[in-house]
Amino acid sequence: MIPISGPTGTLISLACGARRRKRSEGITVMTDDRSSTLSSLSTDLEAAVAAAATSTVRVDARRRLPASGIVWDPHVIVTAAHVLERDEDISVGLPNGDVAAAALAGRDAGSDIAVLRVPDVALDATDWSDDVAVGRIVVAVGRPGRDHEVALGIIRAIGGSWRARGGVPVEGYLRTDATMYPGFSGGPLADASGRILGMNTSRYATDDGFTVPTMAARPIIEALLRDGQIRPAYIGVASQTVALTEAVAGSLPGVFAGQGSGLLVAGVEPGTPSDAAGLLQGDVIVGLAGQPIRDTDELMAELLPGRVGEALPVLVVRGGASQELSITPVDRPEEAAGQQGRAHRHGDRGGRRFGRG
Repeated sequence: MIPISGPTGTLISLACGARRRKRSEGITVMTDDRSSTLSSLSTDLEAAVAAAATSTVRVDARRRLPASGIVWDPHVIVTAAHVLERDEDISVGLPNGDVAAAALAGRDAGSDIAVLRVPDVALDATDWSDDVAVGRIVVAVGRPGRDHEVALGIIRAIGGSWRARGGVPVEGYLRTDATMYPGFSGGPLADASGRILGMNTSRYATDDGFTVPTMAARPIIEALLRDGQIRPAYIGVASQTVALTEAVAGSLPGVFAGQGSGLLVAGVEPGTPSDAAGLLQGDVIVGLAGQPIRDTDELMAELLPGRVGEALPVLVVRGGASQELSITPVDRPEEAAGQQGRAHRHGDRGGRRFGRG
């Protein structure tokens, strides 16, 4: 029998216990129909756990307790980036007890998603689903050892788009009351049909379950499989955050009015989109594509891969007055991607690692 724990599981256990105690006193408080419904729910949950467990693997890539991973396709596993303490000598424990070698295909620390390739075995992949709703019963599955473990809960909140470290936008998140035990990070959150609703991580929460949902994870996973990293569009500008004077902030048009900072252009690479757009050293970028730009994270959030080739309005302050230019991002060159990565690490605000998973 698979143990089910967590607040929701406790409520079900208490209900069953109360029914047994009151029957011993000669009082019946639960009809046969209700008993049958509870038995049916239990059977359905066992089936859901079994389905999700076939696509849940153990990931050995750190010194302490192993973590979990989810089969994306027969040769690809999705896991949490923060559980990978090494890029080589990674192995995965399969549901049948076998162990297979895995190679890191890419990772994104901001969203805490990493993908591994497992070329030597063909794994079973369970369906991934975008269908979520507050109040839905879910199970968090992990495989920190040879066998899988599970915690029962409900989706208590569905969040909107958020900006990960480095400015990469992530389209939503789920919060559940399922307990994320040590080693559960990288494992799946599944619905009562066993469909995968997203990847669990303790990276962003200490009190309860945090899940990157399928809808948000899919484009990141696909980009990592294609490029090995999240490569924003490129405009070829070096910049740093600078405060705006009250007079300048008050003179900005529309949604930009009153913003307290922008990006001072410290340098423009020759032959890049910034050069072609007419950006000059000393300009202050305050808006891009209609969105305020107050720091580097907000700039990177607008420079998504899908923006390559799209003419974007860029609002700058030059000589104390605002001026709108047009800039068309391009694919980021490999050498620029490396420089950008170093810049991100240098400017990282040291996001704290939460949780145990």
